[in-house]
Amino acid sequence: MISIIASDMDGTLLNEKMEVSSENAAAIKQAQSEGVHFIVATGRQRSEAKPLIEQFGIQAPMITLNGAAVYDVDGKALDMVPLHRAAVTQIMRELNLADLYYEVVTGDGVVSNSRTMHIQNLAQLLSNLNPDTPFKLAVSLASARVELMDISYVDSYQELIDDHNVRILKIIAFSNDGPKKLKPVSEKINQKVEVAITSSSRTNIEINNIRAQKGIALQHYADELNIPMSQVMAIGDNLNDASMLKIADTSYAMGNAIPEIKQLANHLTVSNNENGVGKAILEQLKTNRQ
Repeated sequence: MISIIASDMDGTLLNEKMEVSSENAAAIKQAQSEGVHFIVATGRQRSEAKPLIEQFGIQAPMITLNGAAVYDVDGKALDMVPLHRAAVTQIMRELNLADLYYEVVTGDGVVSNSRTMHIQNLAQLLSNLNPDTPFKLAVSLASARVELMDISYVDSYQELIDDHNVRILKIIAFSNDGPKKLKPVSEKINQKVEVAITSSSRTNIEINNIRAQKGIALQHYADELNIPMSQVMAIGDNLNDASMLKIADTSYAMGNAIPEIKQLANHLTVSNNENGVGKAILEQLKTNRQ
């Protein structure tokens, strides 16, 4: 019996056009109509994630920023787990030494120290998701999208560290060289501070408080509803989904998931471009009814 379904967004609930398919939306609504709780679990901040599901008529609580901020269906913050300031200083030092571009996510939104680099990284993501899109077009699309995003710019990230009213919830670093460049930096950071380092694509690492993980947040959500993990299902495709796939008794890897996630999950569905989330949900609803 499944009573809670938690789904990742990028590469999972969203297709390559960054949209929720009508099939996925219909399956989610069907689950909710049958009394199953649906919760989004994403590395995105709420202001980015909310419009992407609401435009398809989906209302749901959210685990955001990999578990650093959790919201109920009305947008009320239930929990926030920021990085410790001493850890932030060490993390930024290692990222600077590695000459990596990175962004900081605070309780008030995304902060960048370079508009140009932000657009280039967003364009690279769009280009990776849509290989047929020329990079110049991806840059134009990224520039237009930046104007709609909740992002601010600073000359130096030090001002965020110095302002004790700012809660730093996540740091995300980028490199087109992927794990070759990012893995050594992750290892150095882990030697200096105790943090959770995951990724949502091969070209980034996402750094959170050790307690800010999707699995921990999902456990708390289930506990609040007095639902055992034996009745919880999680769906994902990348490393920042691993903690919730480990903790949920029913776990699905997307057809497009990385090998580690496919090995970890106990079920496999089709890709995000083939409505994998919807198919997995309907499969479990059918079992619920038996």
